[in-house]
Amino acid sequence: MRNKRMNGPAPVEERNLRPGKIVLGVAMLICLSPFAVSAQANSQDSLLNEVTLKAAVEYAIKNQPRIQQALLDEEITASTVRSKLADWYPQVNFAYSLQHNFLLQTSVIGGNAIRLGVDNTSAGQFTASQTIFNRDVLLARRTKSDVLLQTRQTTESNKIDLAVNVTKAFYDVLATTQQIKVATENITRVERSLKDATAQYKAGITDKIDYKRATITLNNLKASKRSNEELVKAKLEYLKSLMAYPESGTLNIVYDSTAMENEIALDTLQRPDYKSRIEYRLLETQQKLLSANVSYNRWSYLPSVSVNGAYNLNFQNNDFGKLYNTNFPNSFAALTLAVPIFQGGKRKANIKTAELQLKRNSYDIAALKNNVNAQYAQALAVYQSNLENYLALKENVQVAREVYDVINLQYRSGIKTYLEVITAETDLRTSQINYFNSLYQVLAAKTDVQKALGQIAY
Repeated sequence: MRNKRMNGPAPVEERNLRPGKIVLGVAMLICLSPFAVSAQANSQDSLLNEVTLKAAVEYAIKNQPRIQQALLDEEITASTVRSKLADWYPQVNFAYSLQHNFLLQTSVIGGNAIRLGVDNTSAGQFTASQTIFNRDVLLARRTKSDVLLQTRQTTESNKIDLAVNVTKAFYDVLATTQQIKVATENITRVERSLKDATAQYKAGITDKIDYKRATITLNNLKASKRSNEELVKAKLEYLKSLMAYPESGTLNIVYDSTAMENEIALDTLQRPDYKSRIEYRLLETQQKLLSANVSYNRWSYLPSVSVNGAYNLNFQNNDFGKLYNTNFPNSFAALTLAVPIFQGGKRKANIKTAELQLKRNSYDIAALKNNVNAQYAQALAVYQSNLENYLALKENVQVAREVYDVINLQYRSGIKTYLEVITAETDLRTSQINYFNSLYQVLAAKTDVQKALGQIAY
């Protein structure tokens, strides 16, 4: 349909707009439109069209505030290191002063009162210093790489923990979602059974017990489904919180059950290597820093050496207008050697403390070795137990479905009672739910095994 121009007077709002105002309004819209488009694009970019496990983990690592804080900590540490290392460079400064004396100092010399100084003074001082040896700057230079490495390893550790938590939360959502799907299928099946049982009762073939039982079963299924629907909402919110996903956004969970079944396999003959764990690498880096701290405290017996110099501008005059006419400069260069002699045993105590901290770290490493073996053994036991359970339940689903189909057919033929149909249907529903739960439990247990082996890295 073509747009037709309306005849007659224009609306009040349109008639009151002047050409200048119209041009100004259009200009403002043109200027503001890029910001509106950008804001809309950013809002869209922050959402995922499809949320696979991989996408969920990647999104969480990119947006989780804890990870962002860890990345900022890396930058803060790098800036702090640069600040410490700056003390190795020459330090050049300038100071300026202007002073007016209302009352000059008077001294008695040879029985005569003599005023010392002038009414107005001004000074400018250029100073330069260079550190030759100082244990603080020496420590900063020697530990630079280890300090930066420690912050990166801390970020990596946070990413690993986040990835494991997101993975488990993702599987937990899937398990509850599958229970809802199973309940939906069962509700449809029981509704058909209820319809048949009601028809048979009305036809006088059976009594009312059959359709009453079907009604009870149907109500229980609907209640269970509603309960899981509320439960999955909470689990989705928890997953969102881990991912730092927008609260108003919708998580469109996408998964492939067949692909997941193919991912449950794991080489159970692997042996844990504690050196591959991020916890060990963190302790190793900490050990290097503690060893450097021992050396730092031992250096407290050494002198500090620096060179410095200054060039001073000195202006003096009783007449303020002529203050800067005459300069009385002076300059110097000096070598400073500061030798600590006695500090009440403080240095010895600090060295002892640093050595004990280093020794304590070695026990932390030994404890980690034992914990890694224990964690792996526990995680592997849980995985193998869940795997055996999964294989058994997978077979049960097929058997339970065959049993239900046969009994349901026999019931329709008048051979079996409806109670047997309900029992078979319950067995089928239970086996389906247990099967999906066991699948996700195996995958979650596999994640724990991989973490214990140090195979999860970011």
